Amino acid sequence: MIPYLACVLLFLIGLYVVISKRNLIKIVIGFSLIEYAVNLFFALVGFKKGALAPIITQPEQVRMGVARNFVDPVPQALVLTAIVIGLSTTALMLSLAMRLYEKYKTFDISEIRRLKG
Repeated sequence: MIPYLACVLLFLIGLYVVISKRNLIKIVIGFSLIEYAVNLFFALVGFKKGALAPIITQPEQVRMGVARNFVDPVPQALVLTAIVIGLSTTALMLSLAMRLYEKYKTFDISEIRRLKG
């Protein structure tokens, strides 16, 4: 239960940063926190205490009907894909922030809006 609460807390901290901060770099960090919270939640959904990795190393046990408790590998595979996608979106957000800084010489959103006219 505590890891799920940690996911919710991490998500809420990221959401607070995205909504309340005016610095573009802090907003990008907030989006990253939200992404990490979702990835952690997906990894926790597929976890089972005391379960084994879904790799069959002894086929004779399967034929004999020995039941095993296996971890679901699909959420972990989805998290690996989401990490790659999250990395690319973070790089895109940071590159946009750098371009805005080159043009307006500030990371402050309200200042950028004022300078835009």
